Amino acid sequence: MSAELYIGLMSGTSLDGVDAVLTDLSASPPRLLASASVPFDAALRRELLALNSPRDNEIERAAFAGNTLAARYAEAVAAVLAKAGTAAGAVRAVGCHGQTVRHRPERGYTTQLGNAALLAELTGIRVVADFRSRDLAAGGQAAPLAPAFHAAAFASTTEDRAVLNLGGIANLSYLPRAGKIAGFDSGPANCLLDLWVARHLGAAHDANGGWAAGGRAIPALLERMLAEPYFALAPPKSTGRDLFNEAWLRRMLQGGEEPQAVQTTLLELTVRTVAAAVTLYCTGAQRLIVCGGGAKNEAMQERLRELIAPMKLEPSGRHGIDPQLVEATAFAWLAKQALDGKPGNLPSVTGARGARVLGAVYPA
Repeated sequence: MSAELYIGLMSGTSLDGVDAVLTDLSASPPRLLASASVPFDAALRRELLALNSPRDNEIERAAFAGNTLAARYAEAVAAVLAKAGTAAGAVRAVGCHGQTVRHRPERGYTTQLGNAALLAELTGIRVVADFRSRDLAAGGQAAPLAPAFHAAAFASTTEDRAVLNLGGIANLSYLPRAGKIAGFDSGPANCLLDLWVARHLGAAHDANGGWAAGGRAIPALLERMLAEPYFALAPPKSTGRDLFNEAWLRRMLQGGEEPQAVQTTLLELTVRTVAAAVTLYCTGAQRLIVCGGGAKNEAMQERLRELIAPMKLEPSGRHGIDPQLVEATAFAWLAKQALDGKPGNLPSVTGARGARVLGAVYPA
């Protein structure tokens, strides 16, 4: 079978940069040929974070940010092609999710920046982007979109499984051997943890969860956080920085809390809400496959393993895809689905009226 090459690009709510993969999708599971990452500079990170909330002149600022993102995405494409020694002309398409700056499905919109037309010009490769708007138009949440790919890459005929992505937001996919696939955002994963550690330690993230592991959670603070109404909502549901942001955290704090204890409490919030969601909506799952940046947080993994026992917990790398690259690979796969005229959403996950082909195509 001849190779069918796609590039997937993903920049998530952690705002650390863009991950790129070059993958052969001629067979299942996907075969990774190369990967590359391009970090976001501090100015771009600040601007993207600012655009999560209403600001002056935001239409122009969003346009400029989209152009800057296209340039970063093009750098990532060039880097992954160079690593693989592959010519741009050999790639059928780039699947580019773009950077989410607003996600308000309850108000009928979701916004991802990235200027796909400019990206096609810069790379000379067809680009598939704007994956979320069609599902939203069909009455869905437009998120999460990864469960369809998780099913293609990780489902088993011998056991029920779940997949947990720990990016800025935690999302779950339930992959039963029989029956409908489920998926939803359970709540915050790294977004609040990263915000807090940046403020108090000046670090981009809490390496291995070491700072959180050295503290003690604050029971009253955890109770206030767990009372957030989002956690009690039944799927389909999705969320992001529109809800779980600095203003939300400030509302939870009463003042005078020891910073390390707050970090410990935030980690406990993530694992408690994930474990509760697994118990309620992934009944029967025998294995939880973890991906995303949080898969490297040893303290988070250890605590989560305690809460979900006897369910097995293991990284997606044991199933052929590096935890950091699962989402980028998913958007390469979604690009192929679009070009093949096949649905990319799962109505059982998003709540859309039916299966839809997702994505807009920008020819090279």
